[in-house]
Amino acid sequence: MFKFSKFASLSLNKCSKEVHTSSLLNALRFTQEHDELRKTVNKIIEKDINPYVDKWEEQRTYPNREVFKKFGDAGLLGITRSTKYGGLGLDYSFHVAFLEELSNVNCAAIPNSIMVQTDMTTPALERFGSEELKQEFLVPSHAGEMVSCIGVSENQGGSDVANIITKAERKGDELIINGGKMWTTNGVQGDWMCMLAITREGPPHKNKSLICVPLKLPGITCNKIQTMGNNCCDTTEIFFEDVRVPAKNIIGEEGMGFIYQMQQFQDERLALCMTACSAMARYIRDTADYCKERKAFGYPIIQNQAIQFTLAELQTEVEALKALLYCAVAKKMEGEDVTLLATMAKLKCGRLLREVTDKCLQFWGGMGYSSDTLISRALRDGRALSIAGGTDEIMLNIISKFMGLLPKSKPNASKC
Repeated sequence: MFKFSKFASLSLNKCSKEVHTSSLLNALRFTQEHDELRKTVNKIIEKDINPYVDKWEEQRTYPNREVFKKFGDAGLLGITRSTKYGGLGLDYSFHVAFLEELSNVNCAAIPNSIMVQTDMTTPALERFGSEELKQEFLVPSHAGEMVSCIGVSENQGGSDVANIITKAERKGDELIINGGKMWTTNGVQGDWMCMLAITREGPPHKNKSLICVPLKLPGITCNKIQTMGNNCCDTTEIFFEDVRVPAKNIIGEEGMGFIYQMQQFQDERLALCMTACSAMARYIRDTADYCKERKAFGYPIIQNQAIQFTLAELQTEVEALKALLYCAVAKKMEGEDVTLLATMAKLKCGRLLREVTDKCLQFWGGMGYSSDTLISRALRDGRALSIAGGTDEIMLNIISKFMGLLPKSKPNASKC
C-alpha cells in the first residue's frame, strides 16, 4: 500500500519497541502501518548509515545526496505532503514515527541534516509556493534528488530574525541578492536555499520574503565552519554578492517571509524535539545496560542506588517531555496553533538533553570521556539543541509573551 511496505520483513529494533510503551500512543493512533514505516527507516539506518558514521564523523562530512536518495526512494522525505508532489499524503503521526526512529542513527548530525530538508526548508514552500516553484524545488527535494538548506541566521543576527540585513533588491524580473548567511546546515552540498531576505521597504516584520535560491549561481561562496559537535554535517557561512535569481522565486506573498518563517520554526522545533526525546531514551537505556556489565568493587555498578535513582529520574523527565510533545502533535493534527507548546518543548528538550548526556556519561567513567563511545558524541552533538532553532533565552521570551509577562516597552537603560 505504501512505498515503505517492501521492507516489512525487517524486525523492529529495541528502540522502536520502547516507543510503544507510551500511554499516549492511542491518542496518535499508532498502527501496524506506522510500524511498517519504522521498519523501513531502520533498515536504511542499519544498512546505509550506521556502518559509516564513524568514518563520516572523522572526515567531518557525509554524502548527503546518497543518503537523502535512500530516504527519498522510500517516500520518507515527504510523508505528509501531497502525492502530487512526490509525497505519501499521510497524516503527521506518520512523520512522528519517522522522526522518532531517526534517533537510531549513531550521531545527531545526520538526523539534523535530514530534518533541515523535511521540516525547515520545505514547509513554507509546500504551503505557500507557486506551482512552478513546487515542481522545481519541492518535488526533487521529496525525491532526495536535491539537497536544501535554510538561510535565516546571519553574523550580526541569529536569534534576532527581524533585524537580518541580507537584501534581495528587485531589478525588473530579477532579485539581486547581497549579504550572507551563517550556521547553514547542508550548505556545502546544498542545491538550493530557502532564504529569508529583505525585499522591500517597510517595518521589519513586513519587509522580508522567503526565496528559493539555487546555490550553484555566480557570486555565491561558502566557508565551512568547524563545530564542537555534529561533525559530519556541513555547517557553513555563505556569502552572496550580486546573485541574480528570478523574482518569481519568492515563496507566496512578497513581504510575508517573516510570518512564514515563524510558522516554519514550529515545524523545526517539534521535529528536533521528537528525535532528541527518543535519543535520550536510548542514551538512558544504553547506560543502564553498560552499568549492568561494568563491575567495581566486585559487583555491577547498577547495584548502586544512586545510579538507579538517577536513571529513573531521567527516564521520568523524558516521558514527561514526550507527553508534552504528543500533546502538541495532537493539537497540530487538529489544526491548532502549537507555538506555545512547541516553544516549551524546545526549551525543556534542550535543557534535558544536556542533563541526560552529562549524567549518563558520568556513569560510563573514563570510557565516557573517550571519543570511542556514542555517549561522548551525544554530549557534544546535543549541546547545540539549546542554541539552534532558537536559543533557550528566546524560548523563554516567547513563553513570557504568551503569559503576558513582557513589558509593553523596554525600560530605559539609564534608569536601570
